[in-house]
Amino acid sequence: MRGFLLVIPFLMYGQAPAPKAAGAKPAAAAKPKAAPAAAAAKPAAAVKPKPAVAAAKPKPAAAAAAPALTTDDQKAVYALGLMMHGSLAQFDLTAEEMAILTRALADARAGKPAVELSEWGPKIEGLAKSRADRGVVREKAASQAYIDKQMAVPGSVKTETGILYRELTAGTGPSPKASDSVKVHYRGTLRDGKEFDSSYKRNEPAQFPLTGVIKCWTEGVQKMKVGGKSMLICPADMAYGDRGRPSIPGGAALTFEIELLEITPVAQ
Repeated sequence: MRGFLLVIPFLMYGQAPAPKAAGAKPAAAAKPKAAPAAAAAKPAAAVKPKPAVAAAKPKPAAAAAAPALTTDDQKAVYALGLMMHGSLAQFDLTAEEMAILTRALADARAGKPAVELSEWGPKIEGLAKSRADRGVVREKAASQAYIDKQMAVPGSVKTETGILYRELTAGTGPSPKASDSVKVHYRGTLRDGKEFDSSYKRNEPAQFPLTGVIKCWTEGVQKMKVGGKSMLICPADMAYGDRGRPSIPGGAALTFEIELLEITPVAQ
């Protein structure tokens, strides 16, 4: 199993102390008045006591706001939180489970853990695997729905291997062979549009042999001509499979916009 950190930002939740009830001043004792003689024969109607008003329950105070990131140490601690979040992503935790993690940090800090780490620590690997498998199943279903939707876009062609190919700008030069090396500009995104890689951002084209890339590229780039631009939508089995990459979920379909700049035959 890939390494991970079992740490999350420690959230301090403060609860306001219960407000002290205002001390009630005792009512002044009323001096008894002598009852008129006529009233002695008829007892006075019993006065029903009014129900006491329930004391309002104090509302818990909101969580203390995190301090602004003004010092280098504060920014470094914030970066640590970002790193921990990435490490925990493989566990696909719910909001309730994140609260349990927060509790564990507080208990560990107080030296009062609720379970024995020696007993339950070895079970973490099984949890990671089951959660990763669950995430792959969910991602594959969402990716298939995305591919089906993209198939309806005019100009889309689906190959026998499941790749979707769409020409954006026609090229006028030759097409590469699988044994060639190519120079390209490209941008890769997930199904939600999140960018995970881009040669445009680096302001530098990428160059590589077509035998040294994912199968989707090996097949799809051969359909292009120099000077052209195309879109490749790659199912997971033609990209990074169920394992994924640090910035790519397992089972994810990937979209690439590729601009073919140059072909260089690989020396035999």
